[in-house]
Amino acid sequence: MQQSKKTYTLQEAIKKMEHYCAYQERCHKEVRQKLINMHMIPEAIDAVIMHLLQHNFLNEERFAKTFLRGKFRIKKWGRRRLTLELKKKDISKANINEAFREITDTEYIEVFNDLAEKKANSITESNKLKKKKKLIDYLLYRGWESHLVYEKANELFG
Repeated sequence: MQQSKKTYTLQEAIKKMEHYCAYQERCHKEVRQKLINMHMIPEAIDAVIMHLLQHNFLNEERFAKTFLRGKFRIKKWGRRRLTLELKKKDISKANINEAFREITDTEYIEVFNDLAEKKANSITESNKLKKKKKLIDYLLYRGWESHLVYEKANELFG
């Protein structure tokens, strides 16, 4: 028994993608992948993406800013991780730089210090060096710059 694939007309695909983009900011790569999964032909994919761009459903700069703000404020990711994740989504360097203007240096350092101190206090390890290593690993994984991480670790654990 062959399972039939759902096929979409151009108008149906456009409507579906409008909802997809209205629900949450999307990047071009996510939209293109979704259309490929819907078994759309390349010409139709380009037509749908053009429509979404013209009607402002798709905006790479807006996506970069929203993504960056969310991951920074909620997940407390540092610049390195944020940049890496945006690059994975094929966001241009210009849009990444523009998005970083949303976060002030003061706010960045404040979030970093809060995160580092909270984490340092939550590590139950009794060995000071192991405790320091756990903090460093945690902060580096979250994408904070190594000079900030090591300075903070030394300040907290000597």
